[in-house]
Amino acid sequence: MNPLNLPFDSDEMLAGLRPWVECESPTWDAAAVSRMMALAARDLTAIGATVETIPGTKGFGDSIRATFPHPDQGKPGILVSGHLDTVHPIGTLEKLPFRVQDGLAYGPGIMDMKGGNYVFLEAMRQILKTGLQTPLPVTFLFTPDEEVGTPATRGLIEDQARGQRAVLLPEPASPDGGAVIGRYAIARFDLLTQGRPSHAGWALKDGRSAIAAMARKILEVEAMTTDDCTFSVGVIHAGQWVNCVSSECRAEVLSMAKTQADLDNGVAAIEALQGEANGVDFIVTRGVTRPVWEPAPGTRQLYELARKICAEIGFELTAGSAGGGSDGNFTGAMGVPTLDSIGVRGKGLHTLNEHIQIDSLAERAKLAAALMMEIR
Repeated sequence: MNPLNLPFDSDEMLAGLRPWVECESPTWDAAAVSRMMALAARDLTAIGATVETIPGTKGFGDSIRATFPHPDQGKPGILVSGHLDTVHPIGTLEKLPFRVQDGLAYGPGIMDMKGGNYVFLEAMRQILKTGLQTPLPVTFLFTPDEEVGTPATRGLIEDQARGQRAVLLPEPASPDGGAVIGRYAIARFDLLTQGRPSHAGWALKDGRSAIAAMARKILEVEAMTTDDCTFSVGVIHAGQWVNCVSSECRAEVLSMAKTQADLDNGVAAIEALQGEANGVDFIVTRGVTRPVWEPAPGTRQLYELARKICAEIGFELTAGSAGGGSDGNFTGAMGVPTLDSIGVRGKGLHTLNEHIQIDSLAERAKLAAALMMEIR
């Protein structure tokens, strides 16, 4: 049977996806993410998977690994890699409830990336229900910390990807519906200013404000942005009492670099800003980094297969390199053929307008099923 003829129904898929969207799972709430993992594990088990729960580390939630009956289980195959954490805090459902309107479905994490993960689950469900056998064994790996750079599960992902024939990531599709076959580097930095406290009203001149120093440094850092290497400060923590000159201020920076040389130059530039000035120390600590992923021949071949499948479905699948890192940075940089951003179509990810095109559920399920049936 042609996998494109499997009976995918977007409305039925949306009904199955809704509980996932309504199970809020912000990265920093390990218990909430683990509840989401348990829900996904239940649904995977129901379609015939053997599911292993991998306890969380470093304060993050659990991961789950699902395998399906196959005569070549344990041999190189296909890894479907996705994350079930979101950027939306508990309570977001009050502002962004699950709802359907004008062919769109709204909800926290529905686009990034619960919708895509559920699409692949449904694709495998229909394959198994019809009695088909994928040529290669398929493994699903869902992880809890992608939205903060994958500090706890990078090794798990790389270990699972090593030696596989292909890695598929159901991250949201590009704005034109296209896939991603390469990604720029994403680096994180922690900034710290250390000043001297004093009473802000009685002895202002005796203090050295860490907040004021950080404000000046933020302008310096963001002014280093170019088209090839960007710097953006997204988090600041400082102060507790308005009548105290703050002695400490912390900030977090996200940097995007298109090439390894751009990354190296950017790291050197931000680290060169360190030092003491006017009684305030400025310290830069490098955090997690997603490596540059440049498309290799195996990835291009995987894309060509996907492009032909999409032409049969009825649309053109474009592809290119992109910013906004994913766990594809890791597997692609390892040289494993990797196809990223083949999940649902939508807009507004990471905002209170996050939504998907409902009809893209069936469209992407056809693509997922065909890939799992045709990759060899």
